Amino acid sequence: VQLQASGGGLVQAGGSLRLSCATSGRTFSSYTMGWFRQAPGKEREFVASISWSSAIAYSRDSVKGRFTISRDNAKNTVYLQMNSLKLEDTAVYYCAARTGTSSTYAYWGQGTQVTVSS
Repeated sequence: VQLQASGGGLVQAGGSLRLSCATSGRTFSSYTMGWFRQAPGKEREFVASISWSSAIAYSRDSVKGRFTISRDNAKNTVYLQMNSLKLEDTAVYYCAARTGTSSTYAYWGQGTQVTVSS
């Protein structure tokens, strides 16, 4: 499985961005997809995840009500809609995939930079 993240950029605080993660392979619909981020000098952290059927989604508390994860299995793509962006959301964002039976994300994209300015 190959993942290609895109959609990052420079945005002012309070603005919005939508990240996309296109995947290869015919088994996309069987994977749980996740978004992670890593800010300079910090460890990578979980942002949000969505099950294969979109029935189950999780997000970290700091982004609840602002970020929304979604997926389109017909397009083999997962999205992260980010609204009301804050300075502390600045990071490299990565998409990742894991099988439904695993707790480990085995596949990772290359990351896309999100920079929020004041």
